[in-house]
Amino acid sequence: MALGVAYPFGIRDIKLKPITNVVTEALGTIIDLPAARTFKFTEAESFEELRGDDKVILSRGTGPQIQWELESGGIELAAYVAIVGGTLSETGTTPNQIKKVTKKATDARPYFRVEGQAFSDTGGDVHCMLYRCRTTGDVEGEFTDGGFYLTKCSGTAFPSQAVASIDALYDLVYNEPPAGTPITLP
Repeated sequence: MALGVAYPFGIRDIKLKPITNVVTEALGTIIDLPAARTFKFTEAESFEELRGDDKVILSRGTGPQIQWELESGGIELAAYVAIVGGTLSETGTTPNQIKKVTKKATDARPYFRVEGQAFSDTGGDVHCMLYRCRTTGDVEGEFTDGGFYLTKCSGTAFPSQAVASIDALYDLVYNEPPAGTPITLP
């Protein structure tokens, strides 16, 4: 089968990787969002025009920028800290363990990497990785009557500063299933 158009459907997985060192972009422990509902990203670019003699002579882009949104149900507190910053503390032992997030006014929102995966109708999968994300929009948590707890957040993805991936903004990868592999969908 030739690598062609992938028609992804159904979110399969979203993982966050906290960036523990902003200079080297060293990554911390992978955090899974097991009840992920949405991973949305939009590439945009602003253009400036050079006008003269009553017409546009040329235009120049200011560089691409990625805006993203995540939504997940039942978010793990470690993921919440990766998104908004703060400190996660744990006391006690199961079944009487207590986990607590403390956010101070001086705590900056950290950088993290987002990796999402969706299945393709051909049995392969489509991955998207945003290299250096920061929550720049609202972070919303919601408890509703008869509903599940949801967390929504949005932000901006910035180019990587790490030597191995300098200036990379995102990767979008289609993995074809191995030949002869039956298509099984979740």
